[in-house]
Amino acid sequence: MSIEEGTGGAWPGRSAARLDQVDRAIIAELLRDGRMSVRALADRVHISRANAYARLTRLTDDGIITGFTVRLDAQKAGLGTSAYISVTIEQNAWRAVSARLRDIPFVEHFAMVGGDYDVLVQVRTPDNAALRNVVLECIQGIPGVRSTRTWLVFEEAQGRGSF
Repeated sequence: MSIEEGTGGAWPGRSAARLDQVDRAIIAELLRDGRMSVRALADRVHISRANAYARLTRLTDDGIITGFTVRLDAQKAGLGTSAYISVTIEQNAWRAVSARLRDIPFVEHFAMVGGDYDVLVQVRTPDNAALRNVVLECIQGIPGVRSTRTWLVFEEAQGRGSF
């Protein structure tokens, strides 16, 4: 029995919209290939094209699907240096810090987290010199940032995900 089967398809305390098995199958297929046609999607999840269009529209209108994107091989694209940077910030600085992080080149993702640090930033740069600039000049130059700690990534793998 999967976790979802044991919880009736919902996580305890979850406030997100309920998705049925067809919705989950649609999302899983689009995560594998966001460029597939609606006809191919309908065939893969065994529903009509009209149903696939209606569900896609609903999933998009409800904000469950927020866009279609490209997955990049960072190494082949010239972004061979990856790192996670933990950032400690002043207590009320999150909004200002997050606004500035959005504008820094090579910042791929960041999140406010609980624990020993306040923010975790994922960065992909062409080389160590660019990484150094991002950390020492850009991130540490943001008002409200107290300190940073950098972990270089030596190897990465993609997880299964939720769907």
